[in-house]
Amino acid sequence: MNRLRDLREDADLTQTQVAQFLGMSQTGYSKYETGENDIPTRVLIQLAKFYHTSIDYILCVSDRRTPI
Repeated sequence: MNRLRDLREDADLTQTQVAQFLGMSQTGYSKYETGENDIPTRVLIQLAKFYHTSIDYILCVSDRRTPI
């Protein structure tokens, strides 16, 4: 899930900061970024709102960064 890492780095955030926003551990969040764990729907929604992007962009379904 390089998109998650790219979004996080573009926002100058650490994994720990994003994990805190989501109410989870850094290790758990890291597993989303590496693709080791699937991202639950509720977390995808939170991340899309947090980064002001679409879920499709996060999941690499679309290259359009802004939501329609």
